[in-house]
Amino acid sequence: MNLAYKILQSKLKTGELIPGTQIGIQIDQTLTQDSTGTMAYLQLEAMGIGHVAVEKAVAYIDHNMLQTGFENMDDHEFIRSVAKKHGIVFSKPGNGVCHQLQLENFAKPGKTLVGSDSHTPTCGAMGMIAIGAGGLDVAVAMATGTYYLQCPSVVKVNLVGTKSKWVSAKDIILYILQQMTVKGGVNKIIEYTGEGVQSLSLTDRATICNMGAELGATTSIFPTDEKTKEYLIQQGREADFVEMKADEDATYDEEITVDLSKLVPMTAKPHSPDAVVPVSELNGMKVNQVVIGSCTNSSFADMMKAARILKGRRVATHVSLVIAPGSSSILSMLSQNGALADMVAAGARILECGCGPCIGMGQAPLSKGISLRTINRNFKGRSGTNDASVYLVSPEVAALSAIKGYLSDEFEDDMYLADVPQTPFVKNKNFFIEDYDENNEIYMGPNIKPVPRGDKLQDVIEGKVCLKVGDNISTDHIVPSDSKLLPYRSNVPHLAKFSFCKVDDQFYNRCKANNGGFIVGGDNYGQGSSREHAALVPNYLKIKAIFAVSFARIHRSNLINNGILPLVIDAKDLDFFNDQDTYRLDDLKNCVENDLDVKVTNETTNDTIVAKLKLTPREKTMILYGGLLNAIKELGGDF
Repeated sequence: MNLAYKILQSKLKTGELIPGTQIGIQIDQTLTQDSTGTMAYLQLEAMGIGHVAVEKAVAYIDHNMLQTGFENMDDHEFIRSVAKKHGIVFSKPGNGVCHQLQLENFAKPGKTLVGSDSHTPTCGAMGMIAIGAGGLDVAVAMATGTYYLQCPSVVKVNLVGTKSKWVSAKDIILYILQQMTVKGGVNKIIEYTGEGVQSLSLTDRATICNMGAELGATTSIFPTDEKTKEYLIQQGREADFVEMKADEDATYDEEITVDLSKLVPMTAKPHSPDAVVPVSELNGMKVNQVVIGSCTNSSFADMMKAARILKGRRVATHVSLVIAPGSSSILSMLSQNGALADMVAAGARILECGCGPCIGMGQAPLSKGISLRTINRNFKGRSGTNDASVYLVSPEVAALSAIKGYLSDEFEDDMYLADVPQTPFVKNKNFFIEDYDENNEIYMGPNIKPVPRGDKLQDVIEGKVCLKVGDNISTDHIVPSDSKLLPYRSNVPHLAKFSFCKVDDQFYNRCKANNGGFIVGGDNYGQGSSREHAALVPNYLKIKAIFAVSFARIHRSNLINNGILPLVIDAKDLDFFNDQDTYRLDDLKNCVENDLDVKVTNETTNDTIVAKLKLTPREKTMILYGGLLNAIKELGGDF
């Protein structure tokens, strides 16, 4: 048995490990962050539970830390009050990025983790099954200890050879993205094996698992070994080590081999993480901004390597270099060993430990600027500047290019840090609050609005097409994530006014004028962030169905959780839809209950097509009741 299925089998509560079928697994740990957490905890409160049903639940504050008004801090206080009531660990703002902190403090080999952030698979580096999901799915996992998903197939990535000293973990995952594309991992687990694994530190593996989310993968996982144990010893958690590996004769559904010795420094060009080319192809491209940080590349090792390159040198006069360490522990260690001083002396700006620029929360590039970032996504406009060009690179390439003033992989010998010190981590527990009181009063600020609910499925639905878009539409497109809109994550009615605003600023008005209707999309609709607001907002705007050639895994689940039909069409049928005519879906209850294709009629021309709707028994119930919360209210949590 492969490692992924070993862990899934040990946690299996319902179903069988047959790819494509529904399974329910026991969840040991959950995480939320404040961008998705407020809504998740509103949903948890709606279930009326007491103490959470998992071993460890953690609520992190790392996204919405720019407090230009009361909204973000109100959300933080709401989350803190819910955490106290339900036995959830609360991580205060400034403590760091949720995935880095989870890895340092709570991740354990062989355990399961589900989080309301698409980069939760970071902890697969620790030999965990760690899955990103929508907030409602995480709330249900906290309430019941169970998470339901489509059983994934498993892809073996065999790492062979030895990488050169200037090739990093970021280059490995960028190369894999180049080969597999942003939809190549949908409903798959990526399991890393081979001799090359031994050359990767735990945080190298975390970088690779983190950006498995960009493949669309359910999760990624590494075996545990001495490198795992070294990291746990650094964290003072040696007792948590368990050896986890695949059987010698393990079987896989697919296999890919990556020869590390043939890799070179890579970059992902705008505006997709799979638009990957060698850095050498773009050598000399002038840059305006460099960002080092995010849950992908903010580890102690990443910071130390960047600091070594910057030491004794100067950031180019026209470049703004900003650096955000991943956790308060890392920031403390950089402060103590002098690396922080080297960064500042070079001309770097040091940001608060958090997500910041990665999600467009500050540090937007200049108009038409070129920004090199060690983050995981470079979707158009995500940086906060719609006409900027963001390139994804390793911390080493980022630091070097900040000095040069242009994209470069022309390193000097004395820039190389051969061994990152295996220093015990500074553990500052003052940022973690563990305080349980089942009678604690919940704080509700004026910006926090109720969770929108769907309606029970009607047998016939009619409406117009409110929006038609192309391939690879991301949740950033559906609900933009920037410093102006993030404070309204707990206020869906306000957020709805800006849905698709960077794609078509009339979408909201059309929804209102037509009392909702339909959205039509291409391939890989809903890729990117796990934010369920990309389903909550269409639900609020009375979007009843979305037609697409294919859907990203998490977004499809979020649509069903909100009672919205995810209907799959052939690419050749995209021209069937326009914004002039009215469309009708017939016999929907029968189609849902009996796995039938849905007939779609253009009421103006009487032309028809069929759309496919494949649902598990549990998903059918959610659609029939108008969403997961409605189903739980009427049937209980174990329907």
